[in-house]
Amino acid sequence: MANKKHNNYSTHSDAVDRLVNADKKDYGKEGKLNDPGKKYRSGFFDRIPAPVKALFIKFWFYGAVCFFIFWGLSIVDSLDALVIMSVVIGFVNDILVNNILRFIEIIPGENAKWMMFTKKKYWTLPANVLYAFVVFYCVRTLYVIINLLGAPIGFYIGVEPILFGVFFTLIDILFIRMKMLMNTIIKDAQDKVNKQ
Repeated sequence: MANKKHNNYSTHSDAVDRLVNADKKDYGKEGKLNDPGKKYRSGFFDRIPAPVKALFIKFWFYGAVCFFIFWGLSIVDSLDALVIMSVVIGFVNDILVNNILRFIEIIPGENAKWMMFTKKKYWTLPANVLYAFVVFYCVRTLYVIINLLGAPIGFYIGVEPILFGVFFTLIDILFIRMKMLMNTIIKDAQDKVNKQ
């Protein structure tokens, strides 16, 4: 009886390479994203454009904070509202919103344009609280201006989650765009200095 050798443990290197590189993304010659893992993530959520997802996440969390904290605690004093809401929104931004935005991005860093502080560092939590303080103050001022302008005709809006979420998101995005513009101006100035 002849001895037949069977190599049951032979490796299939192409299969191993596909498995190892399944989550890596690269761009082909056409400049299109070649994402091997895309077929495993082809659900409804991935068909939604990144800006829509980012804006909705921000709006939803800001509205939820208004509902659970502002309404839930029945905050009446404006100084109490400013401090409590700024601290809560700062924590929510740092711990939840920014981490969710980082988690859902397909290309690393694609959602950085929706965050004031793009890197997670030890100082970002207090920075987000201070940033939320500034944004909340602007939102509060916007409510005051709208109600002052509407007073002669008897128009008044109160603080409620949907409009609060919209106002907070819009002012947040405005500040983020201002930061991005400043970064572009500084980078262009540095490039001009380096070329000289």
